Amino acid sequence: MSVYVFGAPAAPPVLLVHGVSGHGRRFEEFAAAELPGFRVIAPDLRGHGDGPQLPPWTLEQLADDLLAVLDSVGLHAAPVVAHSYGALVALHLAALAPDRVSGLVLLDPATGVDPEQALTWAEASAVVREDRASAVGTQRHDWPRASDAAIEREVEQNWVQGADGRWRPRYSPAAVATAWSEMCRPVPLPPPGTPTLLVEAAREDFVGAQFPRACSVLDSFEHTRLDAGHMLHLDAPAELGALLRGFLAAKGFAG
Repeated sequence: MSVYVFGAPAAPPVLLVHGVSGHGRRFEEFAAAELPGFRVIAPDLRGHGDGPQLPPWTLEQLADDLLAVLDSVGLHAAPVVAHSYGALVALHLAALAPDRVSGLVLLDPATGVDPEQALTWAEASAVVREDRASAVGTQRHDWPRASDAAIEREVEQNWVQGADGRWRPRYSPAAVATAWSEMCRPVPLPPPGTPTLLVEAAREDFVGAQFPRACSVLDSFEHTRLDAGHMLHLDAPAELGALLRGFLAAKGFAG
């Protein structure tokens, strides 16, 4: 696995999981600014960035990959902060090995994706642009509220120029298409007793109503909304950072 680590080696750990089409370095700036007292461990998921490219790309395989990440950094358990599709991976990790997940923060989890829309996005996963400027334009379209610096950083980290001179994102289109299919599967609930915070983006509709309703019977479940789009860490970094620090400290995960 390709794993990035941000923060002091002795700081309390947090496993941070990116979403579909993302990569481990996507939250680097956010981690430095908003989680300075933590050691943030951010892997590239299978089929993304420099992670393993070979299938299977199922949620079960990705969860098993995260177990390997925890082992590789010498952690039996850690709180997991996970975005979008990564939140589904985190929920499968918690179902697979509940003793390895000490807490869950689900950032706008993709629990309410419509199958017809998933098909559209899956079929559009093979993105090719003629030049770097077009790649920047595509990233700007996807992240309309992001700063120019964030757009440039994402293109630098997550786009590559091929031998044909054209630009493509650094993910496997097959893995991304599979991810959209996986988002249409039933979603496991957090294990009983696992402290869980759901942070929903008020300007999007990725979460749906069914998952929060099902989780509401759990004593350990909290649900809040931020006035932001799906990329919460770009739209409302200070507000999200305050939520994360407060939750992690309240549950005893901060040093």
